[in-house]
Amino acid sequence: MIIAVDGPTASGKGTIARAIAAHFGVPYLDTGLLYRAVGRQVALDGGDPDNPLDALAACGFADALMDDPVLRSEEVGGLASRVSVHPEVRKALFERQRAFAEQPGGAVLDGRDIGTVIAPDADVKLYITASVQERARRRWLEMIEKGIGSEDEIPLAEIERDIVARDARDMGRKDAPLRAAPDALVIDTTSFDREAAYQVVLEAICEALGRS
Repeated sequence: MIIAVDGPTASGKGTIARAIAAHFGVPYLDTGLLYRAVGRQVALDGGDPDNPLDALAACGFADALMDDPVLRSEEVGGLASRVSVHPEVRKALFERQRAFAEQPGGAVLDGRDIGTVIAPDADVKLYITASVQERARRRWLEMIEKGIGSEDEIPLAEIERDIVARDARDMGRKDAPLRAAPDALVIDTTSFDREAAYQVVLEAICEALGRS
């Protein structure tokens, strides 16, 4: 059983995907962390994330980097969006993601091209989205909860601009652009809290799989 979960940044897809994997007892992979690791490695190497050669060289990052909490930062998220536009990088990481999806027992993967490129044969494909304003608000609250700054120190408008820029890069790239697969279940979580969004998605998956 392969469940593919795609969607734009801060849509809640990661939280939902982790919960779904736990529910069905299968492994989970946040494929975005792979690109964050590449972006982080480029920075550590003193390279340019917009240079395809620098980005490709960074694909050889050490596995231990995947556990570095700095990968969750806004800065590294921006670097990940920049390195992910390079076809060379996406090709280098393809087999790693595909092998995870095809492991015995199945898996849940979330990202931006899981249902369209990595696992187009997935049993269930989801596209989780929300309005730009709501996604910016969620990211803003997340940063405050993590102690990254206070309400006055973190400008919500700046986060919203960053999300718009990331959407443009992800949806506009030539190789594997962010989009819903034709047969994906598109779920807008703008008006849902985390628990409500999870329940809606779980019900949709169970219905698609013919399970209760």
